[in-house]
Amino acid sequence: MTIPADLTLAKGGHDDPQDGLCLLEAVAYVAGLPHSDHPACTSIVLGTFGRSLNDVLPDDLRQELRPLIPQLIGTAGDGLDERRSLMALDWLIRTYLPAWLQLAHLDEQARAVRELAQIVDLETAQAAGPVVRAAREKSAAAWDAAGAAARDAAGAAAWDAAGVAAGAAAGAAAGDAAGDAARDAAGDAARDAAGDAAWDAAWAAAWAAAGDAAWDVLAPTVTELQRSAIDLYRRMATIGKDGQA
Repeated sequence: MTIPADLTLAKGGHDDPQDGLCLLEAVAYVAGLPHSDHPACTSIVLGTFGRSLNDVLPDDLRQELRPLIPQLIGTAGDGLDERRSLMALDWLIRTYLPAWLQLAHLDEQARAVRELAQIVDLETAQAAGPVVRAAREKSAAAWDAAGAAARDAAGAAAWDAAGVAAGAAAGAAAGDAAGDAARDAAGDAARDAAGDAAWDAAWAAAWAAAGDAAWDVLAPTVTELQRSAIDLYRRMATIGKDGQA
């Protein structure tokens, strides 16, 4: 299947291919399916993650998803969605969360989360729960320690940063579709706590930077996590293919 040389992935959904194509609409187009951002040929987990990731990435990084279009075709019902969900959960907890904790100078908590065993099943996910919740408590304490004015000043930058860094995209994929084990493993708890802790840590870092400098402090971490999320998505899309584990 050939990707048109002039195909440029665009943000958001589109009523017609002539108006533009997001990642999943491009999958439908290349596969010869009716125009949709929910192509029947694609794994539900990959679809959930891909739609969100497409929209949070800046235009230049979004184009790095183009080579994955053929890899997404034929993934529906391939029996790998539970594994993909656990990969997303592992990334959310062991990559996304500690990046923000480190930025907020919660070094001990960042190290503890990074040193967790890779989340590959219910047991390893449940074992991560107490460590993630401890990080949540520490990051929440930083939020509570500041006054309302300080929270308001830093909040917009932190919210934007946590959002575009793809954490919500990974969280949705971690709890989607056939990922029942991932949902149970997160207890809706480890996953949600990781997201909450990351937001609080991002806010703490923004507050420490203060004012207009907040985004400048957060931006390198955002870019790092966006690139990491693209790599995660690539691995999720290619497991079982070309020798990928």
